[in-house]
Amino acid sequence: MDAYESPKEVDFHFDVMCPWAYQTSIWMRDVRDQLDLKVNWKFFSLEEINLREGKKHPWEREWSYGWSMMRIGVILRRLDMSLLDKWYALAGKALHVDGNRPHNPDVARHLLEQIGADPAIVEESINDLSTHEEIKAEHDRVVNTGGFGVPTLFFPDGQAFFGPVLLDPPTGDAALRLWNAVTAWLEFPNLYEMQRPKTASDDKAIYDTFKPYLEARDWVSINRGKVVGFEPDA
Repeated sequence: MDAYESPKEVDFHFDVMCPWAYQTSIWMRDVRDQLDLKVNWKFFSLEEINLREGKKHPWEREWSYGWSMMRIGVILRRLDMSLLDKWYALAGKALHVDGNRPHNPDVARHLLEQIGADPAIVEESINDLSTHEEIKAEHDRVVNTGGFGVPTLFFPDGQAFFGPVLLDPPTGDAALRLWNAVTAWLEFPNLYEMQRPKTASDDKAIYDTFKPYLEARDWVSINRGKVVGFEPDA
């Protein structure tokens, strides 16, 4: 891209399990609604990218936390992208705000009913092995680009960004300013990274925001092979 041009479409890769991607998705929807931006929700598996040696791949288990929620998402997306949008918004809120467990099949059925979908989609997703292939293909797309986590955004010109990584997603004019700041990077394909160091107060704010998720999760968070703890230093 020779000069900055705001894109009209973006692929947003997510895993329902990821608290950071959930925060960014709130901002993404705000931008979408203001700009009539087309957002294509795509998948990425934290379980697979952080798989420990000797453990089964998520597609080798009948039910796997984030992977199975995405399998439900595949069925919904085949019906209509808006259903996946609603599913991600509701399941994400259930986990990251309300401290519930959307990765529990019974909770997943209840959430499907709330978005007007058939709760039998849980069983349909389990029985439809092709859902594995869709998720793997989208996961591999991120990995093959050098990506390692979510949120990852893909733009029409082929460029991809990890982030933005947000704790308090902006809305309104502030959301648009951030969108402009993010997409301005498209003009500079050799600009790779800019990062803000986290202070002790930042760590506490992260812990406080993620507390519902931390209490609801039934797994250990792993990042690039290392167990991640969110508890702030005393």
